[in-house]
Amino acid sequence: MNDYRVLIVDDDFHVARLHAAYVDAVPGFAALTPVGTAALALQTIHALKPDLVLLDVYLPDMSGLDVLRGLDVDALMLTAAAEPESFRAALRRGALGYLLKPFSAEDLEAVLRGYARFRRLLANPGTLDQSAVDRARRALLGARDAAAPSRARSGTEAAVLDALASGELLSAAEVAAVVGVSRATAQRYLSALADDGSVEIQLRYGATGRPEHRYGLNG
Repeated sequence: MNDYRVLIVDDDFHVARLHAAYVDAVPGFAALTPVGTAALALQTIHALKPDLVLLDVYLPDMSGLDVLRGLDVDALMLTAAAEPESFRAALRRGALGYLLKPFSAEDLEAVLRGYARFRRLLANPGTLDQSAVDRARRALLGARDAAAPSRARSGTEAAVLDALASGELLSAAEVAAVVGVSRATAQRYLSALADDGSVEIQLRYGATGRPEHRYGLNG
């Protein structure tokens, strides 16, 4: 899969370059050349069609919240605007997340990994059920939980992770065979581990042309 292309919109040139470096350091993401005004942001989005826009509220020619209103692209707010009304307006106008400055590279990486899980969960063909919708929302809402202390792994979770330790992508059935549990049990643990970012999911098409999920350790 190609990298997700990310446009950073921030009028502080040095901050924008720093955030671009943060983005480029996350596997699966590539920063486009940052822009510093709403007008340039709209032109660049129209011309390059990025996958994700990281948008500041405070821009010299227009509020980033007003830019957000007209976008037809995924957007996350990276801003020092800590007013509750700015946060609420961003959510009303479609922002997928809101990260307050200053933040660390690890903070942004956690948000981007959550976004990548969100995209993977919605990449499957066909319609969604409520479980898929809830998992996609958790991927975004729980994106920064990666920075929290890890809870203790259960024995089955540890065994599932050990099964993937070779680096080879495995199906749920293959993991079940290695661990010695049912396919349904392996699938349940793999889904939970994918939600917390420990496991990544890739879609592969077999000889029959039917898609199959393959699982591997994240990173």
